[in-house]
Amino acid sequence: MNPPPSNYSDPRIVLAARTPFFYGWAVVLAAGSTMFVRNAAATLTIAVFVFPMSEDLGWSRTLIVGAAAAAGVVSMFVSPLAGWILQRYGARVLMASSVFLLGAVILSLRWTTNPISFYLLFGAGRLMFQAPLQIGGSTAVAQWFVRMRGRSSSILGVSHSLGMGLFPLFAQLFMNASDGDWRMAWFWMGISVWVIALPLTLFVFVNKPEDVGLTPDGDESSADKNGEDSIKTAAEQEEQWTLKEAMRTPAMWTLALVGGLVFFIHTGVNIHQAAFLRDHGISPSIAASALTVMAGGTAVGSILWGNLLDRLPVKIVYSATAAWLGGMALLFLLVDTPAMAFTAAALFGIGLGGLLVVPPVAVAHYFGRNSLGAIRGATEPFVSGGQAIGAIGAGLIFDYTGSYEATFPTFTAAAVIAIVLLALTRRPKKPNPAD
Repeated sequence: MNPPPSNYSDPRIVLAARTPFFYGWAVVLAAGSTMFVRNAAATLTIAVFVFPMSEDLGWSRTLIVGAAAAAGVVSMFVSPLAGWILQRYGARVLMASSVFLLGAVILSLRWTTNPISFYLLFGAGRLMFQAPLQIGGSTAVAQWFVRMRGRSSSILGVSHSLGMGLFPLFAQLFMNASDGDWRMAWFWMGISVWVIALPLTLFVFVNKPEDVGLTPDGDESSADKNGEDSIKTAAEQEEQWTLKEAMRTPAMWTLALVGGLVFFIHTGVNIHQAAFLRDHGISPSIAASALTVMAGGTAVGSILWGNLLDRLPVKIVYSATAAWLGGMALLFLLVDTPAMAFTAAALFGIGLGGLLVVPPVAVAHYFGRNSLGAIRGATEPFVSGGQAIGAIGAGLIFDYTGSYEATFPTFTAAAVIAIVLLALTRRPKKPNPAD
């Protein structure tokens, strides 16, 4: 254990010392709360508001959902800034400020009266969803865990999955409790964001274990052990790269490109899934229910892939995740009954669980903890770009061909390219100073 920091009056240091279990799990809980509440700005949540807002304000549905797409494009430029803030000030500052801002803009949607104010408010919330909360939570957990990084990261995936399934339900319940008033639903959604996540990020969250005199995974450092031949912990064996050093390696750009490819599949299927199922004769209620089933599959997948990461090489697990997504995308072409719709959604959801866990762990595995925030910020624009291309590309294919049939083989082809790139990728090695 490291010596306690000089600022021993910090209540979080006292709390970490008195917690009967490794304090990193408390940090996972705090980070998980942010992954849960970020779904206040998710596409599945805004879907609940499309009908009542379009009826009340006279806006087109395309105009309403366009706010999410516009924010996705902007997030490509915001992600590096989020990474810089994370690297400079730590995850706690980034996460607490992002949660506060998310709650503020969501509740402020109660007073929106024109498209400009709606785009500014919901767009800001969507930016919190796609950049700082996504990068901050996974980076913080990677700081606290090395040997158990997969399992701890899987809890974040489960937290996101729960939010993905529950926040649309919260929105409808708040609306029903307010006699169908969508404005009050937005207000109480924002309050919920603050109540659920703000106390944990402010009073429990700690940037890294060294800040409270601990070490990653709770392992005893080799310096604390007797004898000269003490085995180094997993954290001590991990090479640490700066952003500039990482940018000079092919591995960083390959991981960034692979991230874009797999999230191209993710968003392309997610956004168009309900419409595709309805085109194949599936009722609207079943198509909507399939999204909930997919969220359940995502939770299961997060645990599955997270545990595999702690047992198998990261590259193999990442390749398996891409292969699963590509194969399950093709399964949608066989859907012609409700049972098949639920099966395809659940199996594809298992693959989505991998996307919540594997890519951030892969970056940490290759480049270490010290500059992880900055490196994630530099690679995240590829993810945002892949999401935008997946959503728009699938729509264009439908517009030009009249069906989605060609989109799913395209997603599978993207998975194959990702697997090939991963096969060619090697974990970089820092040159020996003596050479």
